[in-house]
Formats: sequence, structure tokens, C-alpha cells
Amino acid sequence: MSDVTAIKNLVEKHHALKKEISKVIVGQDEVVDQILLSIYTGGHSLLIGVPGLAKTLMVNTIAQTLGLNFKRIQFTPDLMPSDILGSEVLDQDRNFKFIKGPVFANIILADEINRTPPKTQAALLEAMQERAVTIAGQQHKLDLPYFVLATQNPIEQEGTYPLPEAQLDRFMFAIKLTYPSIEEEINIVKSTTTDNSVILNTLFSADAINEVQRLVRRIPVPDNVVEYTVRLVNKTRPNVEGATEYVKNYIDWGAGPRASQNLVLAAKANAAINGKFSPDIEDVKAVAIGILRHRILKNYKAEAEGISEETIIESLL
Repeated sequence: MSDVTAIKNLVEKHHALKKEISKVIVGQDEVVDQILLSIYTGGHSLLIGVPGLAKTLMVNTIAQTLGLNFKRIQFTPDLMPSDILGSEVLDQDRNFKFIKGPVFANIILADEINRTPPKTQAALLEAMQERAVTIAGQQHKLDLPYFVLATQNPIEQEGTYPLPEAQLDRFMFAIKLTYPSIEEEINIVKSTTTDNSVILNTLFSADAINEVQRLVRRIPVPDNVVEYTVRLVNKTRPNVEGATEYVKNYIDWGAGPRASQNLVLAAKANAAINGKFSPDIEDVKAVAIGILRHRILKNYKAEAEGISEETIIESLL
């Protein structure tokens, strides 16, 4: 099958998938889109939102419709690396046997990742980066596709361990969930307070998603789009030559090269789901906020003046 046909098929399947997900999830269109983009590109996502916005339900629904196995890990202050990775135990023949932890699934929901100490966070982040787990010197490969969706509650900061910048950078998207509109909330209440059960159809498989990820990587990118992307990321850095006064005033630290790579990949996937065979600058702009939001570090002046990361990124666009 040619790539042109494959992209046309992907457009159809993506629309069918969105329709299937909307049977359970009301609204949150942009959030679902960004989660799917990161799955199509092989990235990971960080969901930031207050409790009760159906983060777990959303991930579970997406996993079902994609035909992937799904595990949820509730992060707590006493969680140990072996609780998520697995451990070696002695069997009845006195041989060591590796018991796999919940990290061995296609989609992992790392619920409230900032509640657990850095040692446990680092264990998950190694699995995210290497797509493998090392226990007692033995490397165990994870099944592909492998996708981590971590959630963070932005309200309670007491007793939490915020993810360091280097670890935040491992996430392709930082996605903010907001409250539903009045109409959406009315629909949510109507649909969730009856005994109607929804039957979800599976539209993909693990192999099909691996193929989509390979297809996205094969999509050609014009030089001007790559150049625009790199210049945009470069503009976020206050300590480079030619940095604007605005950036110097409000940003302590800008985005690194991984931001440029993720922007190009996400722009390719965004072009593909919209039926385009190559991304343009509009595709880069469409994904820029989700990809740059967690990669720029605001200074005290920006905090004091109430200037958000989104405002800064929009000014750069």
C-alpha cells in the first residue's frame, strides 16, 4: 500500500476513532486530539488537570478503541521502583524468576506522578526513554507501541515532588484539561446517571499503530518548515544572541533540541490526520503550545505579572 493511500486510510480511521471515543467522553476535543497525536508519533503525554475531569476514563476509552492493553498505576509517596517495574522472586526450584510489574503494558496511566519520590519517578522515566526495564543487570524489552500518560493535579502542591525540567522534557505534550462548558456538563450528567452501558468498537491493533508511527516518520518535511520550527524553539531561549527583550524579561530557560524534534513529528502527524501529505507552518503552530508549554521556565517577573506560558508562546508565534 502506498503512503498516499495509507494517509487517506488514517484520516478515515482517525475520524471513526474520534466518533467512538465521543460515545464515552463528552467534549475535550483538543485533549483527545493531542493524546492521539502523541500515540501516532510514539511520544508520551502529561495531563494537567484538577480531579474529576475523567482523565482515567479518557485513557481507558482510548486504550479500548485502539485495541491496546492498559494499566493504571496510582502513584503514592510509599511507591517503590519495584512496585512498577517488577521484581525477581525465588520459585519452588530455588531459581530466580522475574515477575513483571504494571509497567509492562501498551498504555500506562501514571496517575498523580508528582506524588511519588524521585527514585520511583526516575524508574518510570527510564522505561519511557529506553522502552526497556533493567532488573538485576537483565534487560527486559517492553511491548511496542508503548505510551505513558502521566497526570498531575495542579492544585495541591503539599507533599508532592514536582518533576524536574529534564524529566518533563521526556514528555512530548503537556496537555491542560479545563472544566467542561455548561452544555457539555449537562450531557455528561445525563449520560452517566442512567444504566445505559456503552459498547466500544476496537478500530486499531498494536501492529496497526506501529505501522502508523512508521508512516508518520516517512512523511517528508519541507526545509522551510524545519527552519521555522528551529527558529521558533530558538526564540524561547533568553541567553542566545538575538533574544528579544520580551523573552529576556519573562523566561529563565528556553526549550532544547528535543522540542524541535517533537514539533516536527507532531506537525507531520497533524498534517496526516488532516489529509495532507506534508506538513506546513500552520501544522507547527497547531501543536506548538502543547509541546512548548512545559519546556520553558518562567521567571519571577512573569509569575508576579500573571503571564502564562501560553501567552509567551503565542507572542512568539
